[in-house]
Amino acid sequence: MKSINPYLNFPGNTEEAFNFYKKVFGGDFIGGVIRFKDASGSEDLNEKDKNKVMHVALPMGKGNMLMATNALESMGFNINSGNNFYVTINIESKK
Repeated sequence: MKSINPYLNFPGNTEEAFNFYKKVFGGDFIGGVIRFKDASGSEDLNEKDKNKVMHVALPMGKGNMLMATNALESMGFNINSGNNFYVTINIESKK
């Protein structure tokens, strides 16, 4: 197996969680912290949501990344058990 990359959906506290993970595991965020205000089409968001984390990635071990976002209710997301994470598995070959 080449890598396993979890993607976490948070209800608004992604930055707090990832600053904690960074302290515990070390490393730097790949590409920094990307906020919703940094993306085109964010004009319709309220100021609070514009400053929320759209994407953050922290390297974890050899070839793995822990990634996350704030799943905004204002964009129709509702965090429930089962939709609060995804896992991407990258393999070396189909065999």
